[in-house]
Amino acid sequence: MNPAITQEVTTEKFSFTTKAKNIPGNLAIWAAILAEMSEFAVMFMVYFLAKVHNPELFYEGPTRLNTTAGTANTLIMLTSSFFVVRSVMAIRSDQLKQATRWLWGAVACGMLYLIIKYFEYQWNATQGLDTETNIFYGVYYYVTFNHFLHVGWGSAGLIWVIYRINTGIYTKTEHEGLINMALYWHMIDLAWITIFPLLYVIR
Repeated sequence: MNPAITQEVTTEKFSFTTKAKNIPGNLAIWAAILAEMSEFAVMFMVYFLAKVHNPELFYEGPTRLNTTAGTANTLIMLTSSFFVVRSVMAIRSDQLKQATRWLWGAVACGMLYLIIKYFEYQWNATQGLDTETNIFYGVYYYVTFNHFLHVGWGSAGLIWVIYRINTGIYTKTEHEGLINMALYWHMIDLAWITIFPLLYVIR
């Protein structure tokens, strides 16, 4: 083979490998994120189809929801993502204690989100709103409860990462698990940022 061609192929292979290494996380977490985002995409498709066929219900529906609770949870999710980013920055600076403190902050945000969502559901019940009220609230409960579950096991995942940092498994040079969990948490945050305007704001 022509040496010039061989060198070109080798260079392209090296370039591809370098770019792949620059992508955070591993293939498994990106496959999981793709699967989760596909699930939420299906939910959003159901939302839009239902809205097209029931415009009046989807116009009135958001007006009866607790927008304050939804707004609070949006701020909480954004704050939690900030905490997770700071944790990654801390571990890369070999500040392991700071990394776990930021993660505990994210866990606290996750727990607060779940508590607010629980009381929001209770408030809805007192207003006579449930899955059988109409199709808007059926979609609302289906989407938000699914996200509720994601926040729950995402918070558990953050605690698992904290444990691995405290036991010395994750260090400054080896913390791919934290990166993977950070990516997953940002996906949960992104899903809520999409859910909030669709269900609470847009008429």
